[in-house]
Amino acid sequence: MSHLSDIKLKIWRQSGPDEPGRFEHYLVPSISDEASFLEMLDVLNEQLISEEREPVVFDHDCREGICGTCSLMIDGQAHGPQKGTATCQLHMRQYRSGAEITVEPFRAAAFPLLKDLMVNRSAFDRIVESGGYITAETGGAPDANLILVPKPVADAAMDAAACIGCGACVAACPNGAANLFTGAKLTHLNMLPQGQPERYRRAEAMVETMDSYFGSCTNHGECEAACPKEISIDVIATLNQDYRKAKFANRKTMARA
Repeated sequence: MSHLSDIKLKIWRQSGPDEPGRFEHYLVPSISDEASFLEMLDVLNEQLISEEREPVVFDHDCREGICGTCSLMIDGQAHGPQKGTATCQLHMRQYRSGAEITVEPFRAAAFPLLKDLMVNRSAFDRIVESGGYITAETGGAPDANLILVPKPVADAAMDAAACIGCGACVAACPNGAANLFTGAKLTHLNMLPQGQPERYRRAEAMVETMDSYFGSCTNHGECEAACPKEISIDVIATLNQDYRKAKFANRKTMARA
């Protein structure tokens, strides 16, 4: 194990959503190259607390690349320079002694800033609430092989279900679009047999909820590049296809009613 010295941090500080923000400069004199980026911020905060200064506020939870809360822009890249990696999985061995690192919150109109590096991503919750579930009777769990699912379908659904809802796709998109997130949530349900009864109602509700909060997708592809789970933009094609079918199917249903 080796140590890095004199890591220079330029961190966005903002005491509240309606307060002016600014960059502040800090020095971490020594940190293990095996430390994660969040552990490095922990060390900085311990240093600030010992100096009776306010620590930097940032989101974190599982620190295992699962929860999706570690949403940071690092040197202008969502989650930092390492592809397929959440901030909590980024280690300081990616940097050299004396490195200067700029740390900001995700910048997107749909993710209003709360404090320092923490943003409110509840717009994602509104999308999921509008249709990101299946309606099923409660009771004992059915046998795993009761409903047969072809392996290619199961694999594609599982790939989409890997989305951790971190918001990197939105932060990286020039338009602040959430099509990769919404496409992933739609795809993993709409491809499975259990998701078919509500497929078109789900597609219409989730896409239109998304449109009320986020910008429009113009296929830049930045979302896929920034995604820590490397979810393919193929899910956006599925979203668009199902939404078009939903508008037609739901219109026919309303006409019969």
